[in-house]
Amino acid sequence: MRSTSCLRVCFGCYLLVLPMAEEEDEPGFEEDLDDGGNGLDSGQGRRKRLFSKELRCMMYGFGDDQNPYTESVDILEDLVIEFITEMTHKAMSIGRQGRVQVEDIVFLIRKDPRKFARVKDLLTMNEELKKARKAFDEANYGS
Repeated sequence: MRSTSCLRVCFGCYLLVLPMAEEEDEPGFEEDLDDGGNGLDSGQGRRKRLFSKELRCMMYGFGDDQNPYTESVDILEDLVIEFITEMTHKAMSIGRQGRVQVEDIVFLIRKDPRKFARVKDLLTMNEELKKARKAFDEANYGS
């Protein structure tokens, strides 16, 4: 159950900020050959691990060991990347073709109350930060 909560928080955090991978460069998750390497993409079937550090911290925050098994982190990362990829593909197919906009993501998650509330909170915080930065810049540099 904890991993589900962990993923929901992660999805809310990363849903709006990640770029989409090229479709032809995207290997199937079943075909990934991760030999426990150093996380570098050497072009030989291994993928660069993008979220290992963040997922380890989140897993610890949700009650896992301070140093969780690498396999557990890898599985969660595969799930996160799969979710983001699917959502991005869906978002590109609605709205303005070939582009992902915030409104498209909000439309896709509108029926999941937890994700919708998290995205709404993040968008509100983003607007507040923009206003605060603008006010700070105007106060310091004058306009």
